[in-house]
Amino acid sequence: MYKAHFGLHEIPFGITPDTSYFFSFNSYQAAFNTLLIAASNGEGFIKITGEVGTGKTLLCRMFMKTLDASFVTAYIPNPALEPRSLMLALADELGSPQERNTEQHQLVKAINHRLLTLARDGKRVLLCIDEAQALPLETLEALRLLSNLETEKRKLLQIVLFGQPELDRKLARNEIRQLTQRISFHYRLRPLSSDEITIYVSHRLAVAGYAGPALFSRAALLALRISSGGIPRMLNILAHKSLMLSFGEGRQSVGARQVLLAARDTLAVSQISVLQNLLKLSGSFLLLTLFGVTAWLLYK
Repeated sequence: MYKAHFGLHEIPFGITPDTSYFFSFNSYQAAFNTLLIAASNGEGFIKITGEVGTGKTLLCRMFMKTLDASFVTAYIPNPALEPRSLMLALADELGSPQERNTEQHQLVKAINHRLLTLARDGKRVLLCIDEAQALPLETLEALRLLSNLETEKRKLLQIVLFGQPELDRKLARNEIRQLTQRISFHYRLRPLSSDEITIYVSHRLAVAGYAGPALFSRAALLALRISSGGIPRMLNILAHKSLMLSFGEGRQSVGARQVLLAARDTLAVSQISVLQNLLKLSGSFLLLTLFGVTAWLLYK
């Protein structure tokens, strides 16, 4: 690979969520603050949504990692489960595993007992559910019922939902309006801006051990912005491929040509409106002409 060529200790643009690369851009910081405030508040549901690739899983992991010892966290990454299976998973996460044939009311009883024990020990319990848009309606209703578990002073279980925008549409359904009314805090992640992309790329390279001059040219960063739409996962994919291409050509830096070649080789880029992103970035004739000439030189 290209690590030695560019003086890197590790691959800087992987797509596996890694908290050591956590980058607190404006949208992330606002969402992170929302999570921390909601967790300290201890009431209701919390909802964080964002498009595919905006970093919800990384945010979830960083949030759980930041919580102090007064919190006990349960994490369910694949929630396409019927209610009893989700309760089994929750009981297991809380350190109270149950037999698979346990009846649902017994599961609720066991979970309640475990939550009361943790509450007596001064612990707060957070259930974090990733990909929450996959939750069946009956499982969402089961979560609402679990959120009813409480003492006279506070809720025994706080639930954080991380999901794609489809989660909002699901929660808008009339039959689960009782759950929707219990969402006390919510935030929607947005893509990175042009300035944030520049900092994001430099940050990940620095964490990976790069200490040289700017590795991505200004034109390359512009091409990354336009091709990725500011979506962190797409940025990682395109930056990684661009570094591979530059390494293959024996170059010591990445230009717009390598980014555009990487974009042409990436299926997901076709799902992003490149022209729309370009127009959002700038309406200037000069920028449009520059990008058009670059693309013509590449694809001719």
